[in-house]
Amino acid sequence: MQIKIFTLPIHGSDQMEEEVNKFLRCHRVMTIDRQFSSDGGGYWSLFVSYQENGTQESMPTRGNKVDYREVLSPEEFGRFARYRDIRKEIAAKNGIPAYAVFTDDELSQIARMEDVTIASIASIKGVNRRAEKYGEAFVRITEIEQP
Repeated sequence: MQIKIFTLPIHGSDQMEEEVNKFLRCHRVMTIDRQFSSDGGGYWSLFVSYQENGTQESMPTRGNKVDYREVLSPEEFGRFARYRDIRKEIAAKNGIPAYAVFTDDELSQIARMEDVTIASIASIKGVNRRAEKYGEAFVRITEIEQP
């Protein structure tokens, strides 16, 4: 896990806010601690602990649910939502739980990929053979939706 500290002034911070939002969309945020200070006109300090996308650190526990709407860009979240629908159909067809196809974390990593292939899906830690078994539907839908 890594950390990053942001300081956001109260006035005229639109550019800094966009920088923080961009950072948050591009990383898997674990925690955010914030502190307000009235010194110098006022500012917020944000202490962010995060994982780089694609890192192989352990997944969060059940009590640490991730809100993928917050950690993915709007475009990535749209793909993620479609991937969840596909996963649900595959799971129902095979009589298995949805997470046995791909977990939410794995789907989010697929949604972040620029080039979705069986090989790129298989490169996600722990996916291996499930990419060959279930990945084709995700590759197909991605190819259809790309301009």
